[in-house]
Amino acid sequence: MALDIFAISLIVSILFCSLVAGLLFGFAVVVMPGIAGLSNRDFLISFKQMDGIIQNNQPVFMSVWLGSIAAIMATSIQGVQNLGASQTNLLLLGLAFYLLGVQLPTARFNIPLNNQLQNMDLMKMEESELAVFRSKFETKWNFWNRFRVLNSILSVKALLFLLFLSLIHISEPTRRYAIS
Repeated sequence: MALDIFAISLIVSILFCSLVAGLLFGFAVVVMPGIAGLSNRDFLISFKQMDGIIQNNQPVFMSVWLGSIAAIMATSIQGVQNLGASQTNLLLLGLAFYLLGVQLPTARFNIPLNNQLQNMDLMKMEESELAVFRSKFETKWNFWNRFRVLNSILSVKALLFLLFLSLIHISEPTRRYAIS
């Protein structure tokens, strides 16, 4: 029974962490390159508008983002209690990639940059001020977002491999081997 609950928890973790990875990936390969060609003011206004949706606690976004943290934490607790050492290590590796490589940089770098932008009155700023802020913002935000993309993919990869190993382990007792 515990393995069934663990498998469900692992699948939910994979789903939520994959959705976060997809969001970060989408920003890295579509959104940021898409608005990169805008003027400094338009770039910052566009990013501020998109981030404003998140800052206003958009319910689906918040459910997925916070759900990914809760799911991977719950899965890790269950895994430590129910898995063997090598599978536990794989789970903890996925957890580390996710918490240290996705959530920590988000809290430490991306959110503070977003908050700086949210507090700016872009319509009152001179073009030179906009250019300086954009340069610092865009370079740093994109660096940390790419870092998050890489780590989110590595985390999901580890979780998928663990699911694969768990499914093999579940099915082993039902296999019959011919003895020659």
